[in-house]
Amino acid sequence: MFDWMLPETHAIAILKKDHDTVKALFEEFEKAETPARKSKIVDQALIELKIHALLEEEIFYPTVRAHVGKDLMNEADEEHHVAKVLIAELDTIDPKNDHRDAKFTVLAESVRHHIREEETEMLPKAKELDIDFEALGQRMLARKKVLLKDGIPTDAEHAMVAKSRGRADSPAAAARKKSTTRKAPARGSSARGGKRKSQAGR
Repeated sequence: MFDWMLPETHAIAILKKDHDTVKALFEEFEKAETPARKSKIVDQALIELKIHALLEEEIFYPTVRAHVGKDLMNEADEEHHVAKVLIAELDTIDPKNDHRDAKFTVLAESVRHHIREEETEMLPKAKELDIDFEALGQRMLARKKVLLKDGIPTDAEHAMVAKSRGRADSPAAAARKKSTTRKAPARGSSARGGKRKSQAGR
């Protein structure tokens, strides 16, 4: 992890602060004892992650991509995509769904890995650039202010998840469907079977 002393408006300091915020939320979630508290933390973390991803994708990544190199940047892009699919599913899934906590735990693991790679590989390399990181940070803060005021635009991952109507969440959806279909027919068929036997006995 890097330990540079940077001004608060430095672009890298802003990203690091965001990282610390979401990691603290992940830890809070793990310690939370009630479903209501967990749900509130999930909602807060999703907003933080969506805004952070936009700031990186729209402003920071394009600025540092050439210097950092395509391999690191392409991997970061794909990690964003995976996280955003999970975020989109968490945005649409019923808060009472028993897979929601598990899905958020997987998201937290993925984001923690992404943060480690950014802070140990990408950001130290990006810092080598001879650019005005404070001006870049001001652009990021201005964009964040707009997003908080006007709302976060729908991304491709949210559109994809909305279009699939849950069908893309196949392993979890299949597990839930099997669980539901196993229970319901068992009760109904038993009752019907008992009724038919008694009628036959008459």
